[in-house]
Amino acid sequence: MTSTVTYDSNLRTTCLHLQSGSAIETDAPTDNKGKGERFSPTDLIATGLGACMITTMGIKAESMQMSLDGAKVEVTKIMASEPRRIGKIVAHVTMPAGLNVDEKTKEILERVARTCPVERSLHPDVELDIAFHWL
Repeated sequence: MTSTVTYDSNLRTTCLHLQSGSAIETDAPTDNKGKGERFSPTDLIATGLGACMITTMGIKAESMQMSLDGAKVEVTKIMASEPRRIGKIVAHVTMPAGLNVDEKTKEILERVARTCPVERSLHPDVELDIAFHWL
């Protein structure tokens, strides 16, 4: 088992990662009867994409004797209706300043990000707007 999710009340849950004991609380978003005071479940999916992209890039970078410390992904989730679902995820990756890499290395790292496990697990109807910014 990976985790447990407990419904606390008032449209909130506590998600417990069993291996580490770390917890995340969720709240329904303001556009769906919640207070928006925590990540919503769909926020976690979109954020999970960003985390997966940068983590897999980091794994590849380490194998190439590089560090991506300070790289950042800005994630925007856009909901769709009929049915209510994630319609689009915008993920803009900004690489750390001073990282000197050639075009081939950029291509390898970007491909790794675009084929991360979360990206491959998303429904094909979810539009992805992924961009990379090399400073």
